Amino acid sequence: MAIELPEEFQTAINNAFTDGFPIIWTSAGANGQPSLAFFGTTQAYSDHEVAIWMRTTNRGFLARIEENPQVAMMYRNAPARLTFQIHGEAHRVDDPAVKKHVYEHSAEAEQKADPDRLGTAVIVDVVRVIQRGQVIMARDGDTGSAD
Repeated sequence: MAIELPEEFQTAINNAFTDGFPIIWTSAGANGQPSLAFFGTTQAYSDHEVAIWMRTTNRGFLARIEENPQVAMMYRNAPARLTFQIHGEAHRVDDPAVKKHVYEHSAEAEQKADPDRLGTAVIVDVVRVIQRGQVIMARDGDTGSAD
């Protein structure tokens, strides 16, 4: 099965910050200790990639994904009864065109927090999508579970 994020999920991700349903991310470095964080710049980058603008390049998230690129995010909008997880492999991208795109597609309030664009972009290749405890999409060859 291939990954193709539905338009409903892409819209939810792109509007999460402004709609008041922040996305929470988890990452773990080489020591395996997980860390949770909200990133208001989370956005659908393509039908199989998610992006984040990191305003500060010395964030622990960036160090952790260098050691262990496996990450996960959760979106939850209780009134709309829409909840899903995305698991993926994250990597920092310093390409100017990608950085420009990710910055410009971030919420305005988030852009104002980094007006000089000193941050960088992270692209997450989606490996699996989980909804209601079931893997509903997985990258070809992925054998991960919903747990």
